[in-house]
Amino acid sequence: MAYDAVLSAYDKFEFDDGRWTRTVYRRGSGPAVIIIHEMPGLHPQVLPFAERVAEAGMTVYLPVLFGVAGRPAAHPAGMLTMLSGMCVRFEFNAWRSGKSSPIVDWLRALARKAHADCGGKGVGAVGMCFTGGFALAMMTEPAVVAPVLSQPSLPLGRKNAAGLDVSPAEIACAKRRFAEEDLSMIGLRFKGDPLVPAARFETLKREFGDRFEAIELEPGDARPGPLKDPHSVLSLNLAETGPSKAAEQRVIAFFQERTGA
Repeated sequence: MAYDAVLSAYDKFEFDDGRWTRTVYRRGSGPAVIIIHEMPGLHPQVLPFAERVAEAGMTVYLPVLFGVAGRPAAHPAGMLTMLSGMCVRFEFNAWRSGKSSPIVDWLRALARKAHADCGGKGVGAVGMCFTGGFALAMMTEPAVVAPVLSQPSLPLGRKNAAGLDVSPAEIACAKRRFAEEDLSMIGLRFKGDPLVPAARFETLKREFGDRFEAIELEPGDARPGPLKDPHSVLSLNLAETGPSKAAEQRVIAFFQERTGA
């Protein structure tokens, strides 16, 4: 089955940073926003958010880091993708606090290309779930000016509840840029989500102060999804009304403001 038929409205290209090559889907015009999909891949429920970002005057870049583009999130093969990402693939750091994933280097290179191609004040980036912290680690790339951490789930494990999948050097760089360039970031989670402990957001609040805008939604704000507890703020559990929808609109407005759309 051609799962990527749902992406037929997007331009498709291969991007090679000299180490890795990944497929990227692109749509829209205006400054760039990189939307980094969640587990188990670039599934169809990520696309409505991407399309609303494009409709708001920005160019969306959808890199495929794992899984099969367009395959439904509930497909049984998705479990194999999750196990591979958590336990095997060396591009990702799933279990260690204080260290970013190697694939972030590729994302920084993509941000440089996107900024060169699209212009504007800079590039927005949003990570989701397994990739949630990637947007913060990308701040070492000067082109990135608007990081959003949606349900950042790494590092995994109870002992890492307060941990971040970002190195001390990357945190220091983000703090410096936030202060010198008057930047900030947004984090989103559903309260009670076991994959995104409250302690992790407390770490972000402590490290970044008022430069970190925390949007913490009640479970009742979510659209029902495949997991017992609401998790995917901007995709599977995004409701079309209420605080959930307001959170999406806030993220889009943040991207518009920071990128100059």
